[in-house]
Amino acid sequence: MTVTRLTEEVVQALVCPADRQHWVVLDTLLCGLFVDIQRSGRMAYRLRYRADGRTRYLTLGNARVITLEEARHEAREALRKVRVGANPEAVLLPGAGPTVACFFTDHYLPYVKTYKRSWSTDDSMIRLHILPLLGPREMGELTGADIARVVGHMQVRDYAPATINRVLFVLGYGYRLAMRWKITGVTENPVREVRCLKEDNRIERYLTPEQVACLLVSVRNSQNPCLADIVSFLLYTGARKREVLNARWQDVDWAHQLWRIPHTKSGRIRYIPLSEGALALLSQRKAGAPSRCDWVFANPATGKPFVTVYYSWYKARKEAGMPELRLHDLRHSFASFLVNAGRSLYEVQILLGHANARTTSRYAHLSPERLREAVAVIPSLS
Repeated sequence: MTVTRLTEEVVQALVCPADRQHWVVLDTLLCGLFVDIQRSGRMAYRLRYRADGRTRYLTLGNARVITLEEARHEAREALRKVRVGANPEAVLLPGAGPTVACFFTDHYLPYVKTYKRSWSTDDSMIRLHILPLLGPREMGELTGADIARVVGHMQVRDYAPATINRVLFVLGYGYRLAMRWKITGVTENPVREVRCLKEDNRIERYLTPEQVACLLVSVRNSQNPCLADIVSFLLYTGARKREVLNARWQDVDWAHQLWRIPHTKSGRIRYIPLSEGALALLSQRKAGAPSRCDWVFANPATGKPFVTVYYSWYKARKEAGMPELRLHDLRHSFASFLVNAGRSLYEVQILLGHANARTTSRYAHLSPERLREAVAVIPSLS
C-alpha cells in the first residue's frame, strides 16, 4: 500500500509489484479514494468508507477509462449520499462489479445466515480460501482460469478434494446469487468452466466387535465420567456427535422407545428407535441425574452440554490402540453392524437420517465373513 497525491500522470504510470496480486495507492487529496492495480494490468478507482459501523468499498470505474477528476467527483457524490444515509451504489459506474470481498461479506453471508444451518462452514471457506486469493478482485473480471488457479493453489498445499470442491461450490453459488440479484458487472459464472475434483468418499475406518470391546474398556477408565456413556450411546444409535451431546430428557419417549432429535443436519426432525441397551443406559443415567437437569449427557462441572470431549476421547482412543479413530467413525460402525446383520440399506438410510441412499452406501461395509457366506450359496460346479 502507498499513500500519495494522485495525478493523471501518476495513475497511468502505476504498475503492480511482481510479488503481489494487487497493489493499492491511496489519494491524499480525497480521503478514502484509491487506485487498485491488479497484476494483470487492470486498474480501478475505488472508495473506502464507513457505513452502519462497517468498512465498505465502492468501485467507481476502470482507471483506464474514466479520468481521475471523474473518479473524485463520483467519490464525493457517494460520500454525500453516505452522510445522509442513502445508498452510494446509485452512483456506481458500469464496470466489473463489486470486489469478491465486498460481495461475499456484505451480500452472500448475510443472506445464507437467514436459512442455512451450516453457514459457518461457508464463512470459514470464504475467510480461509476465497478472500486471501480473490478478495480484492472484481467479480465481473474473474475468468475460469482465475478459478482454476485457486484450485491449483489449494492442491499444491495438499487440501483434500472435498475441501476444494466446497470452495468451488461456495464461489459458484455466490455467482448465481449475484446474477439472480442483478449485481452490476456480474453477467457470467466463471466457476462453471472448472470441473469439481473426484472425491474418494469410501469410509474404510470402522470397528470390529473385538475393537469395540477394547474401546469400551478404555473409555470406562477415562477421567471424563460421561465419556463411556457418550461413546456407548453413539454406537447404540448411530447419531452424530453433536446430536448426542445436545440430547435432552424431554426428547426421550419412554412409552414408544424413541429418541426425538429436533435439530438435525438436514433441518428435519428425526426419530431414532432405542434398543434395549440404549434404554438401559438412559435409565441408569436418569436415575443418577439431578432433578432439574435438562441434558442427558450434561457436563458435571457446568450442568450444560459438553462443548467438546476431544481431549478425553483422544486419550482413550490412544490407549485402546486406535489413535486415528474419530467419534464420527462410531456412526460408520453402527451402519456396518446393521448391514452385516442382514438389514437393508433402506433401513440403515432411515436410521441414519440420510436423504440420499448414495450417502448411506458409503457407510455400508460387509465383513469378510458375510461375503464368504454370500459366495457359499453358489453350488459346486464339479
